[in-house]
Amino acid sequence: MSKYSEIALRAVELVKNGNLDSPVDAWLDASFIYYPTSKSSREKGCPKSSFLGLCEEGRVVGIKSGAYTKSKLNKLYALKAISLLSSNGNLTEKELWAKISDKKYNQQMHVVLALYKAGHIQ
Repeated sequence: MSKYSEIALRAVELVKNGNLDSPVDAWLDASFIYYPTSKSSREKGCPKSSFLGLCEEGRVVGIKSGAYTKSKLNKLYALKAISLLSSNGNLTEKELWAKISDKKYNQQMHVVLALYKAGHIQ
């Protein structure tokens, strides 16, 4: 599991347990655990925006829908991945990405797949 997978899972738990209200704040808090000295890794847009896009659409169990990200593409990638996983839950990160985009992969599917496998997707 990637660090971004772990960040997403930790962020969900922070919100579900009532530690934080916002998935934006939860992602930031969780990212400090895995990247305490790397601001660029904490702020990496693609995995963060994929997570926040799913939250925004109300697809993450225990997190209210709302306005959490400006990223349209990463949100779209994450939503497409959820659709693909509903048909075939055995797809890997690479297989999902190949079905979604021909752009360079940047950890989005690690986040989606971790949430899906942990039962955090509705």
